Amino acid sequence: MKILMQLKHLHRAFKQLSATRCLGKWIVSQSRAYSNTPQEELLPSTPMLKHLASKIQSTGPISVAEYMREVLTNPVSGYYVRNDMLGPEGDFVTSPEISQLFGELLGIWCISEWMAAGKPKEFRLVEFGPGRGSLASDILRVFGQLRSVLAGSRVSIHLVEVSPKLSEVQAQRLTGGRSEAAGSENDPTYRQGTTDTGLPVFWYRGLDDVPKGFSIFLAHEFFDALPIHKFQRTEQGWREVMVDIEPQVPNKLRFVLSPTPTLASSTLLQADEKRDHVEVSPEAGALIQRLAGRISQDGGAALIADYGHDGTKTDTFRGFHGHKLHDVLTAPGTADLTADVDFRYLRRMAGDSVACSGPVTQLQFLKNMGIDVRLQVLLRSCTDTASRTQLLHGFDMIMNPEKMGERFKFFALVPHSRLAVQARGEKTEKKAPAPPPVAGFSDLKL
Repeated sequence: MKILMQLKHLHRAFKQLSATRCLGKWIVSQSRAYSNTPQEELLPSTPMLKHLASKIQSTGPISVAEYMREVLTNPVSGYYVRNDMLGPEGDFVTSPEISQLFGELLGIWCISEWMAAGKPKEFRLVEFGPGRGSLASDILRVFGQLRSVLAGSRVSIHLVEVSPKLSEVQAQRLTGGRSEAAGSENDPTYRQGTTDTGLPVFWYRGLDDVPKGFSIFLAHEFFDALPIHKFQRTEQGWREVMVDIEPQVPNKLRFVLSPTPTLASSTLLQADEKRDHVEVSPEAGALIQRLAGRISQDGGAALIADYGHDGTKTDTFRGFHGHKLHDVLTAPGTADLTADVDFRYLRRMAGDSVACSGPVTQLQFLKNMGIDVRLQVLLRSCTDTASRTQLLHGFDMIMNPEKMGERFKFFALVPHSRLAVQARGEKTEKKAPAPPPVAGFSDLKL
């Protein structure tokens, strides 16, 4: 009951504020027509396409997972490494870029889970793939407005970012000129700085570099970009979808099916799988397992927000360029590649070490977090029509079921102790009041 009252106080306070190939037959994949370019059309070559073609000519067709990994994160010409892909001039836009309401409510979520954990002295906020820093910036503003709630805790920001270019954009957004790059490439913290309120900010290349301890982990539109393996059911059994060179057309790639089972198709698929086409991201599974291990050992929570499904969809691999769908095999390195997150797979990989909540739709999550009330507070403080129009437009974009409201899902990991009802005393069966449910995943009626 005490924690529930604290959460109510927190919300009240915030209201203010068939082709063949040598070495065997490689069958052209008969799944969705991924590549729609006419066979006679000569496609533009890119450095990444030349790199991939050389690799395939040397070793044979590559998995979709390897294709995604090279295209997105190759250290020389990877899409995420070389580009600032966000915003109107980029290839896609995310909820934090559209509305401040999104980031503010995630800030409240972070604080509510910290409070539910008993207000640990160390409060690490860890964000994966922080984009241009918009989400972290909005959360930090909430932290600043609720500094009295956070008093006595050591708050620090930890950003997991593979793109040096984006890390510079984030540093400018979050620290101004108060950041510097590490002196050695072997330093796990490759950049660090300080916010204008004195909070330390650190940049890392992967989770393993982030210090352990009580942490709130955020991953917004991060898991969808992790490499996937694609599998197709055939009369001979499961076969993996691979990426190959189109023999008749220069500078063109195509999908083919492996003639025999691969290691991935033999190990990643479930025996009771009913779908005929499946996408699996072992990297996502491994990351979830590491997060679950940290949370069960050190406390904290993880919130994952992404478009996805609960083990029902089949073929979701697609590309985006200039805010439009883009052929995933055309001009690799110039467009974003993504696939819907399989939350049922994440839940299974998390195992029994943590409790999982969701997935719930973005519409439901934000409504449970009080977005309607927060919108009215902001509208009352607006003095000009342009600001009100922008607020309402952003709200509609992130909440409308026909836009982002139902496409995006929220999923959380919390320790079992966070939800347990502890017995009081050794000789009594009287139990303490149940802790409040995980914020956002039910209506707290605050």
